[in-house]
Order: sequence, then structure tokens, then C-alpha cells
Amino acid sequence: MINAKIQAHFAESIQTKIVAAEALPEVIESAAIALSNTLIRGNKILVCGNGGAAALAQIFSSHLLNKYEKERPSLPAIAITADSALLSAIASDSNFDEIYAKQISALAQSGDVLMVISHGGNSRNMIKAVETALSKSIQIIALNGVDGGELAGLLGSDDIEIRAPSDKGSRIEEIHLLVINCLSDLIDQQLFPQH
Repeated sequence: MINAKIQAHFAESIQTKIVAAEALPEVIESAAIALSNTLIRGNKILVCGNGGAAALAQIFSSHLLNKYEKERPSLPAIAITADSALLSAIASDSNFDEIYAKQISALAQSGDVLMVISHGGNSRNMIKAVETALSKSIQIIALNGVDGGELAGLLGSDDIEIRAPSDKGSRIEEIHLLVINCLSDLIDQQLFPQH
């Protein structure tokens, strides 16, 4: 019984990845080019998400700031999910919906990119983050799932949505991690081809 359940998890994960492998390469390539160009210009990448997506934001920023698989110079990326004192201060003093928007308002500059990672695109703090970035003409790269939610409707023609082909949180999270690994590798290849 348990063995069958485990095999079912693997099978569902594999099937979701097969569908994603067909649907997502072009948008992943577009995102990798946009992120690489941002870094080449000397700008930075801000990343945010809630729950497991917050952890993915930190993984992506660590790939850029430290390394992905090979040693190379550090790249400017900030996971604005990581400062618990700041997040709790904003949530307590202002509103939880503002935890990322306030940081974007203060830290984002013209030419930067905001990457948002969301299971379904309907969390109020993520919507506020995107609205704030758009008000500053910051390009958005959205790792999303389900039907894209309200967040997908905010994106403009210069923004990029990479939507995991699933409505299940665990599968969406797995696809988002794989996308982050792809982006990290592609950025390294574009910026440091000799490494």
C-alpha cells in the first residue's frame, strides 16, 4: 500500500515534468535571456514567494550570489523573503499584504527584474508586489501554477509567465525548482561561457 503510494507520487511527478518539458522551454529561454541581460547591464534580481515558494526564492538567490554548479563571480540577487525581522515588522506595523511591496518600493531600480514565485497567483502580498514593481516599470518574471490567478492578469507584454502545468501544489513546487535550476544553468552559460 505505502509502496504503491510512493510509486504514484513518482509517476505523477514524471508525467507533470513530461508535460512541462513540452510546454515550457520557450518561456524558460525568454526568462533566462531577460535575467542574463539584467545582470549584464549591472542591475539586480529581486525574488519573492510564500511558504515553499519563499524557500525557492532563497535557493535561486543563493545560486546567483554564491554559485549554481561551478565557481564564478557572484551575481546580484536578493530574496526579499529572507529577513524575518523586517517581514514581521512590516506585517505588524503596516499590513501583511505589504511585506514585499515595501521592499520593492525601496530596493528596486529601473532595469531590475522582480521574480515572483506563486502556486496559484492569488496571494494578496504577491499581487501587491507585482503592482508595486509595475508602478516602477520593473519587468516581472512569474513562476506560477494552476490557472495563473489574478497575478497572471496583471502581467504586461514585456513580462514573462512560466506556468507549471498542474493544479497540485507539490507538483507545481517541483516544476518551479526545475525551472530555477534551468535558469541558473542558462544564466551561467550566457554570462560565463568558459566556466
